[in-house]
Amino acid sequence: MKTWQDVINKQKEQEYFQKLENSINHLYETTTVFPDKKNIYKAFDTTPLDELKVVILGQDPYHGTGQAQGLAFSTPKEIKNPPSMVNILKEIKDDITKDSSCLDGDLTPWAKQGVLLLNTILTVEESKPKSHHKLGWEIFTNNIIKHISANCEDIIFILWGAPAIAKTKLIDSNKHYILTAPHPSPLSSYRGFFGCKHFSKTNEILESLGKKEINW
Repeated sequence: MKTWQDVINKQKEQEYFQKLENSINHLYETTTVFPDKKNIYKAFDTTPLDELKVVILGQDPYHGTGQAQGLAFSTPKEIKNPPSMVNILKEIKDDITKDSSCLDGDLTPWAKQGVLLLNTILTVEESKPKSHHKLGWEIFTNNIIKHISANCEDIIFILWGAPAIAKTKLIDSNKHYILTAPHPSPLSSYRGFFGCKHFSKTNEILESLGKKEINW
């Protein structure tokens, strides 16, 4: 199986990516962009392709100072948990009846267990959510999802909220597992995120496949 670097390098050869890279480099020089440039691809650095079990899709990075660290939904442990993270931790406790292993909001331990925490847009301007929509990141992350769908088997895709659920069409449901629910943000969490039990369901699937469960 190829590495993420092989997959990303193939994208870098394409015209859309060269435009994207030029735009991003210019924006990092002229505006405040999150996460730190060195962390743009942290999700891939932390979860090797050959260890991949689960994909959790986010939208774009947190846009407050110090929050984004290159992993969807995750924040550095010294940062106060954003509302979505608070709700994720609440659902974990309700679902698996014990506290998350990541109460400080840093989800790096999940990533190291084979959970790819992938935002569909990998950068954002400070205080401007979705500001880097349409730069080309969605083409890149759609191609990543398609690569996983075509080249891996029995991956569990966890899709929260309409933009993530829209990616279902990129995933071969005959080869993979797809779990969907409303987004964990306070605006939608009570419409079905709470009670979705995605954490226990994921572990039940992993157990049935003979794979090690995730310590959520």
